[in-house]
Amino acid sequence: MKTVESPPHEVIAVPPIQAPPAAGDRRRRRFADQARAYGFLLGGLVCFALFSWYPAIRAVVIAFQKYTPGSEPEWVGTANFTRVWHDPEFTAAWRNTLTFTLLALLIGFAVPFVMALVLNELRHAKAFFRVVVYLPVMIPPVVSALLWKWFYDPGAGLANEVLRFLHLPTSNWSNGADTALVSLVIVATWANMGGTVLIYLAALQSIPGELYEAAELDGANLLQRVRHVTIPQTRFVILMLMLLQIIATMQVFTEPFVITGGGPENATVTVLYLIYKYAFLYNDFGGACALSVMLLVLLGAFSAVYLRLTRSGDGDLA
Repeated sequence: MKTVESPPHEVIAVPPIQAPPAAGDRRRRRFADQARAYGFLLGGLVCFALFSWYPAIRAVVIAFQKYTPGSEPEWVGTANFTRVWHDPEFTAAWRNTLTFTLLALLIGFAVPFVMALVLNELRHAKAFFRVVVYLPVMIPPVVSALLWKWFYDPGAGLANEVLRFLHLPTSNWSNGADTALVSLVIVATWANMGGTVLIYLAALQSIPGELYEAAELDGANLLQRVRHVTIPQTRFVILMLMLLQIIATMQVFTEPFVITGGGPENATVTVLYLIYKYAFLYNDFGGACALSVMLLVLLGAFSAVYLRLTRSGDGDLA
């Protein structure tokens, strides 16, 4: 009878327990990680420094100088601010800019939210309608403004042609002093609402469906569900987009520049358009920078107050 030998016992080698790295090694490793991170950020920081921070600082300096390209700047203190303040176009520019911002909030802020609500309720062709809504954003702003300039043409423009077809009275649209600013608000709303609609859609789709089901069980109708569920759940997005829209509309330039040229009768001269006129038509870069600093201070102060008023108890917008 043969005996079967049992295999020899395997010896498992246990690696020695390594000591934790020393404090100096941890600091060097942390420094190396941070250096790599800042290395990746270096390109963006250089771009911001050259094209955002440096021009902003340079504009503040020129605001206190008499400056013409090619000549030696001369320090004049607050003379540029005083001259710009007494310019007859100064009051018109600020009035038009504030009116444009108010109209943009009344029209351009509500329309994207309502459109997002409608798109969120669709059951079919969602992707198609999202592309249609976002399509104006992909059109270059100048091209979009030129299209609307033809659309608003009081003679052969499509807007008046449609009104004639419906036997309705025509309008001067962007050529009328009373209707020009409203016409530009419509253009800006159409051209820029696509991105806002998509942001609202993302916020709406993050709302738990159980909240709507509970509201329906309590007998809430559509408007009540929007008021008590949708708006509170999207409050953070609404507040942030409102701040960004106010800042953007206060800097409106493309539409007045391309469509109306600031007219008629200075009805669409905005602050940014007046800055353009000071710099490139009057060759007064000191006045242009002084007006830019005024706008910067106003928007900075408004943003600080707005964020302070809308800050919740936990320190975040909600």
